[in-house]
Order: sequence, then structure tokens, then C-alpha cells
Amino acid sequence: MTKTSGEDPRKTDVKVSLIGGHRLTGETLHERTLTASLIGGADVDLTDVDIPDGADLRITKLSLIGGVSLKVRADVRVEVHGLRLGGVKDDGPSEPGGPTVRVDAWGLLGGVTVRRS
Repeated sequence: MTKTSGEDPRKTDVKVSLIGGHRLTGETLHERTLTASLIGGADVDLTDVDIPDGADLRITKLSLIGGVSLKVRADVRVEVHGLRLGGVKDDGPSEPGGPTVRVDAWGLLGGVTVRRS
């Protein structure tokens, strides 16, 4: 995860495509990331990233069709918000405390899948 300087702590990365999704890894993300596409999902892998305790990483996904596949460590809390047809699948419990990843997924079709390693 790329740290922002103290001057602009709310920097947002924006990734846009008409057709096709985005593959995001921890070293390419800032604290806020927006990914938008008409058709295409977001594949986010944060397993190799040391997210500090108390950190709040936000990923916003806007698409007509396309969901989010998120891979995190077991100690990371995941909060999913937004409106989409497809629901949320989280294959494991999160431990209390620790860092938080918030996913805001807005779209017509496509769910959010969280996998923990």
C-alpha cells in the first residue's frame, strides 16, 4: 500500500475502463481507490501488503456489470457497502481489531467475494 504524504492524506487513485476489469495489488493502491467500468470487475490482492493496525483502506467499484474479488490476510476486517445484485461472500471470519478494508460496490450485476489467506 502506497502511503500518502502528510500534506494530502485523502489521495484517491482513479482507474477507468469501458470494457474490461482492473487487477489491483497492494503496492499500486493508495488509501482510497476508485475503479469504474461499464463491464468488468476488480480483482484486488492485498495478501502481501502490511496494512498497519487502525488503517482504513477504501476501494470503490462502479460498474454496470462486474463484481469485486478481494483477497486479504486473516487479520484484516472487511466491510462491504453499496448496492448490487449478487450479494457478498466472505469465506472466513475476521479477527477483531486490526486494519480495515472497506469495499463500496455499486452496480447492477456482480457481487463481492472475499477470500482470506
